[in-house]
Amino acid sequence: MKHLKAHYFLFALILSVNFTNAQDTDTGNWFIYFGNQAINKKWNWHNEVQYRNYNFAGDTQQLLLRTGIGYNLTENNNNILLGYGFINSQNYIPGTDDKADSNEHRIFQQFITRQNFGRVYLQHRYRVEERFLKDDFQMRFRYFLALNVPINKPKMEDNAFYFSAYNEIFINAELPAFDRDRVYGALGYVINKNFRVEAGFMRQIQEKTGRNQFQIVIFNNIPFSSSK
Repeated sequence: MKHLKAHYFLFALILSVNFTNAQDTDTGNWFIYFGNQAINKKWNWHNEVQYRNYNFAGDTQQLLLRTGIGYNLTENNNNILLGYGFINSQNYIPGTDDKADSNEHRIFQQFITRQNFGRVYLQHRYRVEERFLKDDFQMRFRYFLALNVPINKPKMEDNAFYFSAYNEIFINAELPAFDRDRVYGALGYVINKNFRVEAGFMRQIQEKTGRNQFQIVIFNNIPFSSSK
């Protein structure tokens, strides 16, 4: 119980972000797919697609594709992963209705550890990114803290509705150190052990701007092999 209270305090502390310096832009929407396929007891394949919009759909802001190979240091937990991401961004040119198209190639390394305290499921993710942009190279560090709490079931099982929340902070290797912070809350539904869906709302804060995003998320965990 002492450790659980400490994690609640840490989560509340991270969520207490100052929004007053962020100037709002319009609310957008992200359609997200996360796949995590177990190859065997140790190895897994991560695959991810994010279609981000300035509006609900149709006005593309960004297309993000990520993939990677992970390895469990312990059974079904403490996963290290090496991955690659391709990001196409379509940013509006200030003062116009025109967009500037740019591509980014990204290599990343991450460590994920999960904990369970009664009905509370916690996940910590530590990620390092090497970002290859046009005529530029950047490094960035990310810390992601998430929780899922089932509502109508004692655990995350078939037909369970659940509350989901996360906070993720991004730190640059160069100045300015602060890149952005994301705060998210959602309602989810566990279809079965291999699929679940979420619909939620995210607040993204940068140094001088802020933006609200709806998110619709599908999680797929169908393994490559049914053998145990």
